[in-house]
Amino acid sequence: MKVKISPSSLTKRVIEIPPSKSMAHRAIVCASLATGRSVITNIDYSVDIQTTLDGMKKLGAKIQQFDDYVIVDGVEDLTQINDTNIECNESGSTLRFFIPIFSLTNKEITFSGTKRLMERPQDIYEKIFNDQGLVFKQEDGKIIINGSLRKKRYQLKGNVSSQFISGLLFTLPLLNGDSIIEIEPPFESRSYVDLTLQMMKNFGVSAYFVNDTTIHIIGNQKYVAKDTRVEGDFSQLGFYAVLGALQGPLDCIGLNTKSLQGDKQIVSILRDMGCNVEVLDEGYRFNQSKLQGCTIDLNNCPDLGPILSTCASYASGETNIVNAGRLRIKESDRIAAMESELLKCGVDFKSTKDSITIKGPSHFICDKELQGHNDHRIVMALAIAATCAKQPLIIDDAQSIRKSYPGFFEDLASLGIDVEKINDES
Repeated sequence: MKVKISPSSLTKRVIEIPPSKSMAHRAIVCASLATGRSVITNIDYSVDIQTTLDGMKKLGAKIQQFDDYVIVDGVEDLTQINDTNIECNESGSTLRFFIPIFSLTNKEITFSGTKRLMERPQDIYEKIFNDQGLVFKQEDGKIIINGSLRKKRYQLKGNVSSQFISGLLFTLPLLNGDSIIEIEPPFESRSYVDLTLQMMKNFGVSAYFVNDTTIHIIGNQKYVAKDTRVEGDFSQLGFYAVLGALQGPLDCIGLNTKSLQGDKQIVSILRDMGCNVEVLDEGYRFNQSKLQGCTIDLNNCPDLGPILSTCASYASGETNIVNAGRLRIKESDRIAAMESELLKCGVDFKSTKDSITIKGPSHFICDKELQGHNDHRIVMALAIAATCAKQPLIIDDAQSIRKSYPGFFEDLASLGIDVEKINDES
């Protein structure tokens, strides 16, 4: 699918931010492992979330899906898995959360995926499984495991995806005895681990930090069913926050302003760039402001990298985005993708292995079609850039937004932005 976005001004000044994909994944996992029935409300059926729901159904959870909520009856017996072939599509969270959990079935499990997912590093789990004499094979676009993880002291590097830590955290409380996770500094993306611990606690399971890099997990626990509402997504807020900073005011509602989500940093980052941000009862107002370049640390909020690249392109002066290396191993190499597309628009963009330097403001004049690199966040970041460009921009691969935010273009159009879907064949 291609979309054409023409420079246009906001005619509506309020947007409700969609539910958090990170929190929805975690709620579905915990509810599926719980004894009893849970109702999870404020669900958005992106491809990633549907993938986690489908996987948990195969594990044995009984899940009824409605327009914006699900009813989950938890798995009664992990060894009675319904299907051992688990499709993870492009969802890194699904795959890395599932691998330890599905090991508890003591069955041979085959995980498959699409696009870049099976190319993304899984060596953390491979070493863990090999060290315990369990099967872990990654070949031909599949991962095969066999054998249950055991209680022990786990040592993980802190500069890899926090999804590995979360996957272990979901699993270890169900083992017969306590476990420890030691994280080797630097501990990146801790906020996502905090979200996992918060959701586990919501479902009656305890694990806690002994110090900044050590987590104690109590064994022999059971998840307890709990009705849960998924809070708004600060990752998706980023796109509208930047839109508001460029041509607000724009009220972004449906958010927990006390959230532990790491991408909440978008608020403080935009303030550092000179944006006038007001706190509302359930969100924020982002006012049009004269933005200035600054230094931005993505250590705890890597998903904000693409939209902050857009923002820096319109800001005056130099913006340095540091600790950005993990952007290179997402759905696309997000540094290379944004560099490729923004250079087409005349943006002064330079990068290293783990940093981005952008000098602005750019005039965004482009006579070439932009590519979405099959990456939802690249497409959405380019779409926001197009709203203030000097001419309409066409973005290919636009269907990739279905991974996390299928209603993005409709929501953008509802604000008055001129969005035209050129075709919808894929």
